[in-house]
Amino acid sequence: MRSFRFGSTVSRKTSNTWTQPDTRYTDMASTKRQIAWISLLLVFGSAAAYGWYILGRPKPMDALAKGNGRLEAIEIDVATRQPGRLSQLLVNEGMMVHTGEVLARMDTAPLDAQRAEAQAQIERTKNAITTAKAQLALRDNELAVARAGIVQRESDLVAAQQRLARSQALVRMGGVAEQQLDDDRARVGSFRGALSAAQAQVAAARSGIEAARSQLVEAGSIARAAEASMQRIQVEIDDCTIKSPINGQVQYIISHPGEVLPGGGKILSLLDIGNLYMSFFLPEQDAGRVVLGDEVRIVLDALPQQVVPASISYVSSVAQFTPKTVETQSERQKLMFRVKARLDPRWAGKRLAQLKSGMPGIAYVRLDRTVSWPGNIQSSTAP
Repeated sequence: MRSFRFGSTVSRKTSNTWTQPDTRYTDMASTKRQIAWISLLLVFGSAAAYGWYILGRPKPMDALAKGNGRLEAIEIDVATRQPGRLSQLLVNEGMMVHTGEVLARMDTAPLDAQRAEAQAQIERTKNAITTAKAQLALRDNELAVARAGIVQRESDLVAAQQRLARSQALVRMGGVAEQQLDDDRARVGSFRGALSAAQAQVAAARSGIEAARSQLVEAGSIARAAEASMQRIQVEIDDCTIKSPINGQVQYIISHPGEVLPGGGKILSLLDIGNLYMSFFLPEQDAGRVVLGDEVRIVLDALPQQVVPASISYVSSVAQFTPKTVETQSERQKLMFRVKARLDPRWAGKRLAQLKSGMPGIAYVRLDRTVSWPGNIQSSTAP
């Protein structure tokens, strides 16, 4: 007996007769190969899906844009409203000052003299008011006397007229002489003149009252003007005490004690540390995805262990670098836009001594707001 093996089939020849091939081995091998291929495809498919998940989703650092910049602060020039001589300077360059803190004082000697003069004018007007009130009272009394005189003169005139009537009747009857009648007529005329004089006194008293009232009003106006002048001078004196309008840092001393300054003369320069911001540049493809109010994280070179919270306060609408007339795609990619990020005032307010204008650093901006900040940029962001 001879045996021949061809692959996985076996043929036997016995008694000069060939038997049929056995296919069980062939089916088992084919099944194993199919299982191997399916397993391999599953492994490659899982690896591809995981790779797509890992590589396809946005990375925290890939969703960030960054730019280099320096801290900047608004500069405020502190000046005097009143011309005069600078008498005191109470700060030095680099000092931190707070709102309302006295920075300098101007010489107030001329204004003090004007204030004393205004005070004297106020006292004079008070006396004038008192005098005008007394005159008004006197004129009121004179009016009352003049009115009483009219009543008396009217009574005398009535009595004289009655006497004249009786004298006329007696003369017709021959009871009295003509001289008596003439005397009674003269007496009536005299009383009429006295009544007219009394009426004129009443009119004069009324005119005197109006004049006294006018004097009183004028004295009151002068008093109010003197008081307003006093207040103005006091305001000018108060303005000679130069106070800080902000929480800031003294940058430059411009004038020194003894110098005579005009109105608006600059004394020193302050940096508004409470309003710090950083300017940096982003390419046009990133700047177009940034809007006002977006969160920013700043890492300063001098304070690398602290991450500074900020927000976008300005995005330029014009590119800083103007392209050529013939614009290509590579030229467009060179366009840069200026962006400003304002520091969180609460955070900066507690660290004014550490923060200084001009500090360099890096500003990070999230281009995809669904992505969380990386761990190294999340720390130390609480106010």
